[in-house]
Amino acid sequence: MSRNRFAVIAAIGTLATILASAALAQTPERIEDTLGAPPPEGAAVLFEGANTDAWCKQGTDDPIEWKLVEEGAMEVFGGSATTREHFEDCQLHLEFWEPLMPNATGQARGNSGVYLQGSYEVQVLDSYDLAEIGMGDCGSIYGVSIARVNACQPPEQWQTYDITFRAPRFDPNGNLAEQARMTVYQNGILIQDNVEIPGPTTAAMDRDVTQPGPLMLQDHGCPVRYRNVWLVPVTLNAKLAAE
Repeated sequence: MSRNRFAVIAAIGTLATILASAALAQTPERIEDTLGAPPPEGAAVLFEGANTDAWCKQGTDDPIEWKLVEEGAMEVFGGSATTREHFEDCQLHLEFWEPLMPNATGQARGNSGVYLQGSYEVQVLDSYDLAEIGMGDCGSIYGVSIARVNACQPPEQWQTYDITFRAPRFDPNGNLAEQARMTVYQNGILIQDNVEIPGPTTAAMDRDVTQPGPLMLQDHGCPVRYRNVWLVPVTLNAKLAAE
C-alpha cells in the first residue's frame, strides 16, 4: 500500500477533528488492514527493525535488552520498554506477534500491553477464537472497556493496532477536566470507539499524569514480538485546543 493511500486511511477520524469538535468523527466498522504500512511524513519512527535506540528500560535510562529477531521485529525480554520521547495526543501504529503457548491459559497466554503515555493500556494477549472475550482479553482497554468484537488472528501471525489517543485535560490546578479517550482498530476492525478512560489502568507507570508521557510496551514474561512501531504526534492542535 502506498504512503499516500495509508495517509487517506489514517485521516479518518483524525485528531484534528477530535480536537476541533471534542468528539471523534464517525468511522467505518472496518478499514483496509494496515499491516506493513510505512510511517507518514511527520511520524516519530520508534522501531523500524534495525535498532532500539528510541527505547529505554522502564524506570531507567538504560538500553532495553529486547532481542532483535527475524522479520524486523524485537522480542520482549528483560523488562518493559518505554520510549525516551514523551507524547500527548497522537496516532499510533504498531504490529505485534503472539507466540504459540498451547500449555498456557488466560493471562499467561502471550501477555503484553501497549500503554499510551505509560498509563492507558490496550491489552495484548492470545485471545484467538474465544467465543466470549472479557475485560482482560486482547483489544480491551484493560479494566475499562471490552473490545467490541474479537478481531484476533491466530498466534504466530502478525497483527496490527492503529490507535487514536486523546490525552486527558487538566485545569490550572491539576484537576481532571476531560478524561483520556481512545479509538482502536485491530487488524483493520474497529474494536474501541472513542472510549473514555477515567484514569490510569492496571500496572501503569508511576508518573505525573498531567504531563506528556512515553509509549510503554509491557514485559509480562511472554515472548511477544513487535515491529513497525511509529507514532504521529499532534502537539500543535493540542496547544490550539487548550487556548
